[in-house]
Amino acid sequence: MNAHDSERLAGLLDEAGYQAAADGETPDVVVFNTCAVRENAADRLYGNLGHLLPQKKKGMQIAVGGCLAQMERTRITQRAPWVDVVYGTHNMASLPALLERARVRNEAQAEFAETLETFPSLLPARRQSAYAAWVAISVGCNNTCTFCIVPSLRGKEKDRRPGDILGEIRALVADGVLEVTLLGQNVNSYGAEFGDRHAFGRLLRGCGEIGGLERVRFTSPHPRDFTDDVIEAMAETPNVMPSLHMPLQSGSDRILKAMRRAYRRDRYLAILDRVRAGIPDAAITTDIIVGFPGETEEDFADTLDLVRQASFAGAFTFRYSVRPGTPAAAMDDQVPAGVVQERYERLTALVEETTYAENQKLAGTTVEVLVAEGEGRKDAATHRMSGRARDNRLVHFTPDQTAPRPGDVVTVTVTRGAPHYLLSDATPLSVRRTQAGDAWAAAAASAPVSAAPVSAAPVPAAAPVLLGMPARHPAG
Repeated sequence: MNAHDSERLAGLLDEAGYQAAADGETPDVVVFNTCAVRENAADRLYGNLGHLLPQKKKGMQIAVGGCLAQMERTRITQRAPWVDVVYGTHNMASLPALLERARVRNEAQAEFAETLETFPSLLPARRQSAYAAWVAISVGCNNTCTFCIVPSLRGKEKDRRPGDILGEIRALVADGVLEVTLLGQNVNSYGAEFGDRHAFGRLLRGCGEIGGLERVRFTSPHPRDFTDDVIEAMAETPNVMPSLHMPLQSGSDRILKAMRRAYRRDRYLAILDRVRAGIPDAAITTDIIVGFPGETEEDFADTLDLVRQASFAGAFTFRYSVRPGTPAAAMDDQVPAGVVQERYERLTALVEETTYAENQKLAGTTVEVLVAEGEGRKDAATHRMSGRARDNRLVHFTPDQTAPRPGDVVTVTVTRGAPHYLLSDATPLSVRRTQAGDAWAAAAASAPVSAAPVSAAPVPAAAPVLLGMPARHPAG
């Protein structure tokens, strides 16, 4: 969701006449689009603000928005008085006006709204990818998980109408987009606001009727609201990808109850069984928190046991982080940091063992890869390119002399599986040039050129990025 919002902020600044600062150039305006889920987000923000203080003295404007800004509010300007603008999650459209007001009045501007003023998807966007796009279907969340600060910062769930969503997707496809990811704090509760509990399944089927749209993904669902009609829509809609991110958080029923997760381990495992029965090649990933208040060794053992049973294709693992204002922050029996770290290391080792075993099973299989930009950090050194398979596994492949572009689709044979990716050192079986690849090439031709990856078209130079937000220059 933050990546989606950052693209909208960039679009707002473009529309207001700002221009992206060139690579290596000191910007006049830097905007931080922040997250509040983890404690280290605040540490990173204030560290970056301190780093920019010398530039601020030379006239730079600094703005802070997003969830952390909504939570911290004027404490940001109290702690970092050189910040010019602070705004919340509900009024991001105000950013250009706040920057101008701060410039004219020569004083900090802080503005917050308690309810959503404009749905972010209605704002202009400057997308970072020519071939893939984020599409928000809802904002906010109606859940009350005791560890999560997001509902108090993003507000109650607000749903877009299906026709508006599908209209946006059609426009994206007309611009060359091949893949969309539907976004929501809980996509499975989509439709609750307008009284249709099966709206999300119908939305997936609606995406299947859009010509030229080859890949549809979504994140994140909630096990409580995950219903069989969604599984059926995934299985029966060819362009909905066989990948599912299903947050677990804990494998202990006692901890799940304390988290207010509204499901238990048996129900969670039953969902995975039904998904795999309907979509045999589905790759399922998850989120897991270690060290939630009161977690015992027995509770943690339940989590390890579920991980073994679930055969996840990947997992995002987190040490529990106290978030002030959440019920969990006031709970007794906070787990000592040393215990949390030891359990975290055991969990990550098991996840890596599991994902390695699952990826090894794919050696010798054929996968279709949407070539991507920036997925492989070592591509230039290894003479490879990278992208995502239909099941969202990361694939590094040797292009040989085939010269695919980001946005093109290649078919490769998997040479071997590693814990976090698949590798193909064989010559691609086929390369399909796409409208998305054409769109990427057109963008590359109209932008400054930096070093190109091996066997690929030139890559447009990227503007400096801080916490997901491009630095900007006012035009003129």
